[in-house]
Amino acid sequence: MSESQGSEGTTRQLPVIEKDTGPDPLDQSASATDYRPPPAADGEGGGDGRFWSARRIPAAITALLLFLVAGFFLYDIASVRADRPAMRWRRELARQLAERPLDDTWVLVGAGVAAVLGLWLLVLATTPGLRSVLPMRRIHPDVRAGLHRDLAALVLRDRAMEVSGVQSVRVRMGRRRADVRAVAHFRALDDVRADLDSTLADAIRGLGLSRPPALSVHVRRPGRKG
Repeated sequence: MSESQGSEGTTRQLPVIEKDTGPDPLDQSASATDYRPPPAADGEGGGDGRFWSARRIPAAITALLLFLVAGFFLYDIASVRADRPAMRWRRELARQLAERPLDDTWVLVGAGVAAVLGLWLLVLATTPGLRSVLPMRRIHPDVRAGLHRDLAALVLRDRAMEVSGVQSVRVRMGRRRADVRAVAHFRALDDVRADLDSTLADAIRGLGLSRPPALSVHVRRPGRKG
């Protein structure tokens, strides 16, 4: 009995040390990052611009309108040369142009419409177009390739779905920026986002684009049902 009392007298309760582990990573609702375009590999740089569009539809509309207007005027001029009276619409147009002052409302409206159409044609003639096609690096001097933005977005989506924890991905591919929004149903969001950063950077570099787009990654948790 004395031994039990002695043991009780020498026994001390050790202090409990609580470890601060911080917030649970699974409680995080979103994680996002923005990065500059990934650097191109050595010897693979390129500065090819966009592809030029043939502008078939605007060219066809413009040619058709010019053909119709020129046809009407040529027919009327030929009629006058054949000692027949000019058509009524041309006589009325000549009278209106002769009588109306330059500051008339309809004259200003017509001049504005003509100026807008002319400016539109100049913009079409001086801009390349084909914004949906991303130029690729030119490896051979005689061959030039391009990649459609929808196909590039599909490649990035497939690569992102290979990352562990990713449930769904939505990719918007622009000429200068790739916006990736993923939903992760397990793993810490920062870990999923870091894996997506590495995987998608390699995927963008593997696309072989002459101007790789910047990468924006946003990861969130699935929304609550109900």
